[in-house]
Amino acid sequence: MTAPIRPTRVGGPVRVGVDIGGSKVAVLVVAADESVLARRSVSAASAEPDEAIAQIASVIRDAVDEAGATMADVVAIGLGVPGRVDRATGDVTFAVNLGWQHLPLGQRLEAALGIPCVVENDVRAAAVGLHREQAFSRVDDLIFLAIGTGISAGVILDGRLHRGVRGLAGEIGHVVLDPDGAPCACGLTGCFETIAGGAGIARAAKTAIEAGEATSLVAGEDGSAADPSAADVFAAAESGDPLATRLVDAAAAAIARMTHELVLAYDVEQVVIGGGISRAGTPLLDRIRHGLARIAAPSAFAAELLAETDVRLAGSDHDIGTRGAIALLNPVAKEVVAREAVG
Repeated sequence: MTAPIRPTRVGGPVRVGVDIGGSKVAVLVVAADESVLARRSVSAASAEPDEAIAQIASVIRDAVDEAGATMADVVAIGLGVPGRVDRATGDVTFAVNLGWQHLPLGQRLEAALGIPCVVENDVRAAAVGLHREQAFSRVDDLIFLAIGTGISAGVILDGRLHRGVRGLAGEIGHVVLDPDGAPCACGLTGCFETIAGGAGIARAAKTAIEAGEATSLVAGEDGSAADPSAADVFAAAESGDPLATRLVDAAAAAIARMTHELVLAYDVEQVVIGGGISRAGTPLLDRIRHGLARIAAPSAFAAELLAETDVRLAGSDHDIGTRGAIALLNPVAKEVVAREAVG
C-alpha cells in the first residue's frame, strides 16, 4: 500500500480509475489535468458479490481520501474488469478468474457510492490507456496482449477500440492450444491461459513438483511440495532450473504462436505485451522473439509479416489499466461537469 501523494485537500473535480484483476484491485485518482493524486492497491476482489462490492467501494473511498478529496469531488469512476461486460448496463458475466458469473457491477457500485460508473473489460480498457500514452499514440493499429493471472487482448484498429458484437474481441486466453492439456477455469481443456497465464504456470510447476520432477522449486526441509508463483518460476528459469526452464519456454512459445495468429487476424502494426508476466523483462521477450523466428523460418509469408510487426513489452508503467479506465470517462465526466454548471 503506497503512502499518500498529497496529504492536503485539493478540491475541484477528480476522476477515479479502477483496475480489477485476478490478483489485485488497483485504484488511481487523478485531477482535472490528469495529474496523479493517489494510488492504492489491495488483494484480489472476493468471489462473493456482496463482499466484492463492499471491498471495491472501500478501496475507492480510501484512495479518494488519500488524494485529499471527498467523494463529492468525484465526477465519475471507470472500472476495468475481466470477463464479458455489457457497456450499456455495467453488468459483468463470466469473469472466470474472479468467480463472478452475473454481477451488475456498475449499478451496484453507483448505488453504493452515488457516483456515475463506467465498466469495461479490463484489457480493453488498458488498450485504450496504452494508446493514449505518448510512446504508443503514433500507432493506430495495435494489440495489447495482457498476460497476468489470465490472458486477453485489447485491440485498437484505426485508432479506436474494437470490442466486437458481443464485447469479446480479443478473448484469446480461452483458445485451445493443447486439447490434452490442463483443465481451464472456463470449462475447456488446454487453453492458452493454462500454458502461459500466471496461474497456469504456477499450477503446472506445482503439479510437476508433486510428480517428483527435479527442481529447485521446493519448500520445507521435509521436501514437501512448494506452492510457487509464476514469478518464482521465471526467476528459477534464469538460474537454469530445468523444470522452470521447460515451463517458461513452453509459455514463450505459446505467446509467440498467439502473437502470430493475432497479427494474421487483425493485421496490426504493433503487439505490446503487458500484464504481470511482462515483468520478467528482456529474458522473456528474447524467448518470445526466438519463438517468432521459429514460426517464420519455414514460411516466407510469416517471415515478411512478422518482420513488419513491432513486438515489444509494455514497460514499467503499472498504471496502464487504471489510466485506461479513466480514459473511458471523458464523455461521462464532461456531461456531469456541464450538468452541474447548469444546475
